[in-house]
Amino acid sequence: MPDAYGEFEATTLFCPRCRRPVTVRKKLLLVLPTGNKYDYVCQECGTPVGGKLDHDPTAFHQTSRAAVAAVRREPPRRRRPRPLRPTT
Repeated sequence: MPDAYGEFEATTLFCPRCRRPVTVRKKLLLVLPTGNKYDYVCQECGTPVGGKLDHDPTAFHQTSRAAVAAVRREPPRRRRPRPLRPTT
């Protein structure tokens, strides 16, 4: 039987600082070759309440291709500064 659910996304987790279940925000921490690392933070106080490792490396490959392309681009040529004219 194929994977019926795929991956879960947390919407509510227990916050130790607020001492109750709260709505959380998913925040991208790292883009790794093996996948992305996310952190779940409390929407009310900002305390980290959990984490997730996504095993999809496409974001890493897109980011690394963009970085290589940026390095290969030739920087713009600088113009020579004009000599200063004396003020009268």
